Amino acid sequence: MFDSLKTRARQLRQHTLTVYFAARDPRTPMWVRVLAALVAAYALSPIDLIPDFIPVLGYLDDLVLVPLGLALVVRLTPPEVIRSARLQAEQAAARPVSYPAAAAVIAAWLLVMWWLGRWALAAVRS
Repeated sequence: MFDSLKTRARQLRQHTLTVYFAARDPRTPMWVRVLAALVAAYALSPIDLIPDFIPVLGYLDDLVLVPLGLALVVRLTPPEVIRSARLQAEQAAARPVSYPAAAAVIAAWLLVMWWLGRWALAAVRS
């Protein structure tokens, strides 16, 4: 069962990447690009319409809205764009992940947020 869930999660990630690359393709109609960007952003975002801590309903939006949105975008996107986007998604998924680089980026963002917080606090106090 766990292997099946892992496979499904990997497929969902692959489909999300495909939609992301389709949204960036200039051959995709603009309104489909906007829809694809929204679906990909929602799928990758930690913010949900229904928070995950609400029993059953919290995960229901992830299990229903994301796959439906992905399917809709794939259906509305020209076939040659989908083929190209799938190839790009496969190549992106095959790239190695650099955890030190990810840690450096996160550290940089935290430093910027800390600096902005100090700046905002100083602005409020004066």
